[in-house]
Parts: sequence; structure tokens; C-alpha cells
Amino acid sequence: MAIRIKSQWYNEDRDRSLQEIAGALAFNAWKLAMDKAITLHGEHFIYESDRQRLNVIAEYLVFQVQIVDRMVHQSLEQEDRQILITAFARRLAEHMQENSCELLGGGDHGNDFIALLNRRSQEYSELGFGADGPSYPFMRHLGYEIQQIMGTSQENRWVIDQVMDMDAPEIHKQMKRTLRNLFS
Repeated sequence: MAIRIKSQWYNEDRDRSLQEIAGALAFNAWKLAMDKAITLHGEHFIYESDRQRLNVIAEYLVFQVQIVDRMVHQSLEQEDRQILITAFARRLAEHMQENSCELLGGGDHGNDFIALLNRRSQEYSELGFGADGPSYPFMRHLGYEIQQIMGTSQENRWVIDQVMDMDAPEIHKQMKRTLRNLFS
């Protein structure tokens, strides 16, 4: 499915703060995660509940935070990188809070997302990311986590392949382009 990513600033002559860039990244990351969750359904993988679908979206968001962090590692100073990634994560937590409350009702969904992000950050930190993007184990980790959420029923047992072969490379490509455009 083709998704429209907004990665160009309306007024390109104005400098943007790292918080503004993080907000634009979060907006696009949310759209990408939603698109990939919908794509899974379109490929006949079965969600049992809205909570399960939101958990899949959360894993796609965590993956995007990890790849953005790795992509800016060399180009930003440590302090600026921390500002960007923190603002990006907080904005994604706000998206999770708003959307989860709408679908599931009250709760501390934003902080649950941050806790998941912190756990996964430790796991992803041990996986490779090179000039070409995420390594096979990096993408496999995303696929594995989504498979754990979706289950191994007859309908969902191949979800890891869809995530690794199609979704993760496409997310990397889109976020790389978005990041480049937002900083130019």
C-alpha cells in the first residue's frame, strides 16, 4: 500500500528546532506503523483484538525509534541526538496515549509505551546497524516480537517473514528519506 509521507517543510527557508523535527518524525512514524499494521491485516494475518493491533503498532514504533537513533548517531552531537530521540519518543508516547485511550479506554498507555521502548532499546543495542541499514538480526528481532504478539496460529505463523522481508526494509527506506528531507 502506498502511503503519503510528509517530509518537506512548508516554509523551507526557516530553521527548525530538534523538537519540531522530532514532531514531524513522530507524525510520519505513526502513519508508517499504522500502515504496516493495516498491511498485515490485508495480507490475511488475523488480529484478535484492538489491544493486539496497538501492541503491533507499538513494536513498529519502537523499531523506528531505534533506526532513527542509529541513523543520526554519526551526524548529530550526542546532546542533540539525545534531545531529538527523547522528543521523538515522547511524541510517540502521546500518540499511543491518545489512540489507546480512544480504543481501549483510560490507562497509562503512554508510559507503558516508554517502558516497552526502554526494554527494547536494550535488546536492539546488541544488534547491528550498518551503512545499508538494519542487519538481518535487527529486522528479525522486530519480526519475532510481532510474531509473539500475533501468535502462531495457522493464519499468523508466517507473520515474521512478512515483517522481516517487506515491512522492516520499507520502514527503513521511508524513515531514511524522511529524516534526510526534514534535516535539509
